[in-house]
Amino acid sequence: MFNNYYGEIFAILTSFCWTISALSYEYAGKRIGSVPMNMIRMFIALGYMSLFLFITRGFIIPAHIPLNNWIWLLISGLIGFVVGDIMLFQSFVVIGARLSMLVMSLVPPLAAIFGILLLKEKMSFFQVFAMFVTISGIAIVVYFGRRNHKNTEPIAKNLFKRLKGFLLAFGGAAGQAGGLVLSKKGMSGYDAFESTQIRIIAGVIGYIIIISSFKLWRKTFEGLKNKPAIGAVSLGSFIGPFIGVSFSLIALKHTSAGIAATLTSLAPVIIIYPSMLINKEKIKPFEVIGTIISIFGVALFFL
Repeated sequence: MFNNYYGEIFAILTSFCWTISALSYEYAGKRIGSVPMNMIRMFIALGYMSLFLFITRGFIIPAHIPLNNWIWLLISGLIGFVVGDIMLFQSFVVIGARLSMLVMSLVPPLAAIFGILLLKEKMSFFQVFAMFVTISGIAIVVYFGRRNHKNTEPIAKNLFKRLKGFLLAFGGAAGQAGGLVLSKKGMSGYDAFESTQIRIIAGVIGYIIIISSFKLWRKTFEGLKNKPAIGAVSLGSFIGPFIGVSFSLIALKHTSAGIAATLTSLAPVIIIYPSMLINKEKIKPFEVIGTIISIFGVALFFL
C-alpha cells in the first residue's frame, strides 16, 4: 500500500512541515519583519541543504544536473519562493490574511490545470472530486476559522484596492502552483534534495535583489541580533525549505501536481490544534466541520 501511495503520503507529511514552519515564521516575522525574515530563512535553508549534500553526496552544488533542468528549477524557485510569497504577503496588508488564504485555496486546481497544460498530466474524475472535497474543507476552515481578535484585520473598503488585494492573493496562488509544476518539470528524474538546493539558490538570489532594491540590509542585519527570532527562523527553515520542500518534490515525483498541491495545502486544517494548545485559541464549530470534510476528501485519495 505504501508504494502505491508514495506521493500522497509525502504530500501529507509536507503539510505537517508547513504547519511547524508557519508557526515558527509567524513568531519570527512579528519581530524582525517578513522580508528580512524571508531572506534569513533562505540563507539558513541554503546552509542546511549544502551541509546535507556535502555529507551525503560529497558536493555542495549539484553541478551534474543539466543546464536545462537548472533553468526550470531556478525559474520555479523565483516564482514560488519570491514572486508568489511577496504577492501573498502584500495581499495580507490589503485584504487581510483570512481572505488571502481563502484565495490560496485555489493552488490545487491551478496546479492541476498547469500540470495538464505543461506536463500533459491526467486526473480521473474521482481524483478531481476528492480534490474539490478537500479544498472545500480547507476553505471552510480558513474563512470561518481564526480571525483577528481585535477585529483590526485590514479589509480595503475601496473597491479598487480590494480588487488589487484579491489579484495579489491570486498571484500568490498562481506563483505557488506554477512553482510546483515547474519544479516537477525541472526535477525530471533527478534527486529531490538536489533539486530543492537549486530552488533555494534562486530564492536567495531573488531576495538579495529585493533587499538591495528597497535598502533593507540594515533591517536584515538588525534581525540577526534577535536571538529568539533567529531560533524560530532556524527551526522553520529546517522543517520548511529543507525538509518540507524536498518532501513536496518527492510527492510531485510520484503523483500528479493537482493531487500533490491538494495534500500539501492541509496546513490551515492541521494548524488548528497546535494553535489551540500554544495560543489557547478555542476551536469553532465550522473549523470542526471543515476538518471533517478535509479528512474525508483526503481519505478519498486512498480508496
